[in-house]
Amino acid sequence: MKKIKNVRLAFITLLTASAMFTACQKTNDTEVAAKLEMEQATVSSESDAEATVLYDDVFDNVMGTNSEVGLGGSIGIYGRSAVKTSARFEGVDSTPRCFTTTVTPLAPGAFPKTVTINFGTGCTGKDGHIRRGKVITVFTGRMIEPGSKAATTFDGYYVDSLKVEGYHFIQNNSTSNNRIFTVRVENGKLTKPSGNYVAWNDTKTRTQTEGNGTPEFIKDDVYSIRGEANGTVKYNDKTLQWNSTIVEPIIRKFTCRWAVKGQIRITRNTNTSLFDYGNGSCDDQATLTINGQVHNITLH
Repeated sequence: MKKIKNVRLAFITLLTASAMFTACQKTNDTEVAAKLEMEQATVSSESDAEATVLYDDVFDNVMGTNSEVGLGGSIGIYGRSAVKTSARFEGVDSTPRCFTTTVTPLAPGAFPKTVTINFGTGCTGKDGHIRRGKVITVFTGRMIEPGSKAATTFDGYYVDSLKVEGYHFIQNNSTSNNRIFTVRVENGKLTKPSGNYVAWNDTKTRTQTEGNGTPEFIKDDVYSIRGEANGTVKYNDKTLQWNSTIVEPIIRKFTCRWAVKGQIRITRNTNTSLFDYGNGSCDDQATLTINGQVHNITLH
C-alpha cells in the first residue's frame, strides 16, 4: 500500500513539474515572439523610411537641376537636396561646388535631354551627407509642363556608405489647378558595406498644396503624398519582406529634409504597425506603434 502511495506521489510530482515546465515554456515563447515582432516591425519601418528619404533626395535633385529641364530655383546642396545649378542662386553660398553637371544636347528647348550630375569621388553637402558617383536623367520635356517625364538611373552612386541603385521615374500629371507628379521607384536597392541591403519598389502621387502661386520660388512648396510601397530587407542572416500603405497623407516641405506629418501602415504577414511622422515639426523624430505600444524612432 505504501508502495502504491509513493508511486502516486511521484506521478503527481511529475505532472506538476511538467505543467510548470510547459507554463514556463509558453511564457518564454511569448516573450520571444514579442521581441521578434518588435525587431521585425522596427527593421521594416526604418528600412521603408530610409528608402523614402534616399529616393526623395533623387526627386529633389532631378526636379531642381535647373529651369531648363526641372522646376528651377533649387538651392540644392545648400538647402535640402544635393544640386544647385539655377543661375540666380549662384554665389549665394560661399561653399564651393563639388559636382559637375553635363547637359546633352545643350541647345535650349531640344528634347529629349540627358543630364548627368557627377559627384566625383566625394561631394559633401551642406546637409552633411557625402555623395559620390553619377545620377543620370533623361528628360522628355520641361518638368514644369504637364506630360513631361524624367527617367533616372545611377552609375556608382553612393550617399554616405549606401550604394543607391534602381530606376527612378517622374511624370508631370498636373491639372490647371494643381501641380501633381507621379513618382515610381522600380528595383530600387540600398546596399551597405556589410552586404545588408534594402530592396524597394514604390509608387506615389505628390500633389502640391502650397506654393502653386510662386512656380519660380520653390522654397514655399509643400506636397501631400499618397501611395504604396513594398520591400525586402536583409540584415545579418535574416531576410524580411513588408508592404507599406500611406493611411494619412505624408506632408513634405521643401525646406525640410524629412516628412513633417503623415502615417504609414507597415504590414508583415499578418502583423501590422503604424509609422507616424509627427505633428508638422521639421525634425528627425517619428514614432512606431506596435500592439498599442509607442516607440520613438530617429530618422537618418
